[in-house]
Amino acid sequence: MNQSRGPHGVDFMIEQNEAAIDRLVASASELSDDQMREPSLLPGWSRGHVLTHVARNGDGLLNLLIWAETGTETPQYPSMEARTADIEAGASRSADELTADIASSAKAFFARAHALPDEAWLAQVRAMRGPAQPAWFVLNRRLFEVEVHHADLGANYGPSNWPDWFVSDELYRVTGDYSQKPASPAAVLNDSSSGRQYFLRTDDDSAATVSGPGYALLAWLIGRESDGDMSVDPAGPLPEIPSYG
Repeated sequence: MNQSRGPHGVDFMIEQNEAAIDRLVASASELSDDQMREPSLLPGWSRGHVLTHVARNGDGLLNLLIWAETGTETPQYPSMEARTADIEAGASRSADELTADIASSAKAFFARAHALPDEAWLAQVRAMRGPAQPAWFVLNRRLFEVEVHHADLGANYGPSNWPDWFVSDELYRVTGDYSQKPASPAAVLNDSSSGRQYFLRTDDDSAATVSGPGYALLAWLIGRESDGDMSVDPAGPLPEIPSYG
């Protein structure tokens, strides 16, 4: 498989996705039926909702790989209403069923990814939200969904468990997204773990510097809590940022 597809190469990203799913399946397999019905860290969603969403996301992103290979437009989901209905319908299943669904959905996704011809990774596909992007970016989308929602389970896996390289990549991407939003504050983000800096906006001399471990910065940017200490210079509350997504 051609290693030039995307900043890390397709093979690397498939391997990282497989490792992330293995971690999620391991966490899910430790939960009881009652724990699956308990609230997750996402308002209004149980753990069963989160896991069902991850499984259906795998199915939806598989559709984009099919689109890339066949050239026939294959939407990620039939509609947002259908996506919501599928999540609600699957959320109350048993722990065994939820865990098996995650594994089965991932198996189908990886089978297609491993078999996808090199040239198909450059085909333009479009998810339900956002612009068209090359198919290799589907692997980045999938990893983000799995890692972030694994933390949302509230099951002994949180932002501090995210791989360092993943945190750095997503900080570049997410701050790039925020830099295009007029409502974003002027701020410099200082990753105290790596020494890297990221910029929300650079057109204001009054920009605050927000410092903390990279995983805590990323969690903050995407609306999640973490156990990482962050500080602001000049001293004060964290800047207000628009909702991510």
